[in-house]
Parts: sequence; structure tokens; C-alpha cells
Amino acid sequence: MSRDLRSYMKDTNLRLVAGALILLFVVGDGLIWIIYGPGAAVMGLLCMLGAFVPIGLILLLLNLSDWILKRAGRD
Repeated sequence: MSRDLRSYMKDTNLRLVAGALILLFVVGDGLIWIIYGPGAAVMGLLCMLGAFVPIGLILLLLNLSDWILKRAGRD
């Protein structure tokens, strides 16, 4: 077993984010479905997806700038 702590940290963070998203969408939207019905659950799903659009754009911009800076550092 290797002791690559950066790889371990990356894997752990990915699992935490995946677990949080599963909890949010399955449990959160499931409770909305049970309590308020299918129409409200669809609206809740649309609102959650709409909230993740700016977050995704920010993450894309940060990864793009990281990639550009790594490529510029090679020269």
C-alpha cells in the first residue's frame, strides 16, 4: 500500500462531495416528494440544479486557470 497522501486526500474529498450530493438529491428531494407531492419535488429538483450552475461555472473557471498557469510555468 502506497502512502501517497495527496492521492488519498483527493479520493476522500471526491467521496465526501459525492455523498453530500447523493444525500441532497435523494434524501432532500425524496422528503419533498413524500411531504408535498411530485409537483413540488420536480420544482425542488429544478431549483437545486439551477443552484449548481454557478458553482459548476466557478469550478470550471478555477480548473481552467490552474491548467493555464501550469502550462505557462513550463516555459
